[in-house]
Amino acid sequence: MKKQSLLPPVAPKRPYVTDVHGKRLSDDYHWMRDKQSSSVRDYLSAENAYTQAMMKPSEPLQKKLYREMLARIKETDTEVPYKEGDYFYYSRTRKGQQYRIYCRKPGSLSGREQVILDLNILGKDRPYISLGALEVSGDGKSLAYSLDYSGFREYTLRVRDLGSGVDHPETIEKARSVTWAADNRTLFYVTEDETKRACRVWRRVIGETCETLIYEETDARFSVSVSDSRSRGYIFITSHSATTSEVRFLRADMPLAEPQLFQLRRQDHEYYVDHGHDGFYVLTNDRGRNFRVAVTALQDTDESHWQELIPHRDDVMLEGIDVFSRHVVFDERKDGFPRLSVRRVDDGSTHVIALPEPANSVYGGANAEFDTTVFRFHYESYVTPDSVYDYDLESRSMTLLKRREVRGPFNSNDYRVEVLQVNARDGAKVPVSMVYCKSMRRRGPQPMLLTGYGAYGYPHDVHFSSTRLSLLDRGVIYAVAHVRGGGELGKRWHDEGRMLNKRNSFTDFIACAEHLIESGYTDPSQLVIEGGSAGGLLVGAVTNMRPGMFRAVIADVPFVDVINTMLDDSLPLTTGEYEEWGNPADGPYFDYMLSYSPYDNIVPGEYPAMLVETSLNDSQVMYWEPAKYVAKLRAAKTDRNPLLLRINMDAGHGGASGRYDFLKEIAFSYAFILGVVGVTQ
Repeated sequence: MKKQSLLPPVAPKRPYVTDVHGKRLSDDYHWMRDKQSSSVRDYLSAENAYTQAMMKPSEPLQKKLYREMLARIKETDTEVPYKEGDYFYYSRTRKGQQYRIYCRKPGSLSGREQVILDLNILGKDRPYISLGALEVSGDGKSLAYSLDYSGFREYTLRVRDLGSGVDHPETIEKARSVTWAADNRTLFYVTEDETKRACRVWRRVIGETCETLIYEETDARFSVSVSDSRSRGYIFITSHSATTSEVRFLRADMPLAEPQLFQLRRQDHEYYVDHGHDGFYVLTNDRGRNFRVAVTALQDTDESHWQELIPHRDDVMLEGIDVFSRHVVFDERKDGFPRLSVRRVDDGSTHVIALPEPANSVYGGANAEFDTTVFRFHYESYVTPDSVYDYDLESRSMTLLKRREVRGPFNSNDYRVEVLQVNARDGAKVPVSMVYCKSMRRRGPQPMLLTGYGAYGYPHDVHFSSTRLSLLDRGVIYAVAHVRGGGELGKRWHDEGRMLNKRNSFTDFIACAEHLIESGYTDPSQLVIEGGSAGGLLVGAVTNMRPGMFRAVIADVPFVDVINTMLDDSLPLTTGEYEEWGNPADGPYFDYMLSYSPYDNIVPGEYPAMLVETSLNDSQVMYWEPAKYVAKLRAAKTDRNPLLLRINMDAGHGGASGRYDFLKEIAFSYAFILGVVGVTQ
């Protein structure tokens, strides 16, 4: 990227001073929190204008990248239909339209198509639309759906009569999860409070204006959700924090009954419940952090009656269960990668579904039917596009139904996948997965995009990306550092990278970068790092710790103002995340957070080139965090490397909602990456 003579915006300093645990905190850019202020809007607009001007020389490359990414996509396409009740459901896209169209056919795939929801119509002339709930009643006559038009995850729930296509007049604001009772008239749903915490469960009969509050979660650490079992026999109300959960249940055919407590919560005990013909299935961590599975009779839900079905294993993480009439499918994770195992209900025999590649991502698909011997799942890898399979649970045969088409000259054999084990500073083995184009692999160092996440126990799984080919085919190696704090190696991996162990995530990432440099894959002049949300915290922290190791940094909706955010319990997510980061009201946690918070650890000096991206309506990481971060960096940095802030003024945490708009955002980021490493074509 060429250096420009343009002058960046200068944010005025207006000190805002607070005293916490005897320490004086001064925040010069606290004023940016006022979203309605004209001075804030003017500043953000100036940042956007500066970024656009700085990136103007790359516009031909941006357009080229967009065209080639678009050319790989089958723009008019249909997802594999799945059966639920008397209908086959599917979604499809149409060339030139931004959003999906949700459809069904009665009886068979040769039936007449009925469009049940078209987001292109609902989102017409709007800059943003996001679908939340999409739940059809058991008789197929009603659709409960929710939409957000801002990006702030502010969903409004409506019910549509699928016979007439007309919505009922009542609407439900700030709605989250939703499910139907067996009478197909009673709806259970959750609403959120002023901090966006899902905390109240309601019951309403469609067509009636009154609603009944049936449960309210009063502990600010907990959120609540409603769901039904695949058997359609029970409705579950699950309260959960980051470390603890509690379930209530009621029969789906008795919607007016009071929910019953399944098992009283206790700190650090997580359990989740499903229903089968032989009773309740319980996924629980009562005997180990990686969970086990127990079963219990319908009338004996206290844990003293739980009978072990699958024991806890130190080397296998049990992530979820899918219960069917004759089989149970377990989502497991071993050696860093997911797998599926199957158990027959009648004889207890088990097997693991064989998959073609060791480094993969596999997860259950649309499995709406309870009485079936076929399990649908999705499979992909760095070199295999998303593939939908039907697996016969009895014969163990696997049928490929569809593989996402990559148009143009794509051949998976042109790319190579590697998985390395890197020694962290304390001896832990940190996996690094990578993919690159074989013909572009040099003997010496070459450009690399290294990404990571490392939070909430979420694994950074191996996924295929047709857009990523635009980097690989230009000689960029794509790599993921699977650092602690994530869930790749089970709950232990999460525990070793959260709370007072959080700095392990950062030192793991640095160790991975050092190893990749020492092994000759890349060098500091060609290494670009990227992270989003909590991954933005990761790259922000390591940039402060080792700024000279990286050529550039991409920080997407980055959680970088840790102290100020975690001290403000009026913000969405804050209280619920005390069990991930700690509560800064406690002195030791405050001191520890302050030691790594990217915003609080900016010092004068040289920094890499940086592109920081955010959205004005983000409710998960407020826009002012990256805006303040850039302003403070700009005042402190002594180099001439580009520092760009890009703000989507009409979106939320996930960026643009339309698929074409989203491709343009990717093309913009890729042009920045390629530009800083000297690739201009």
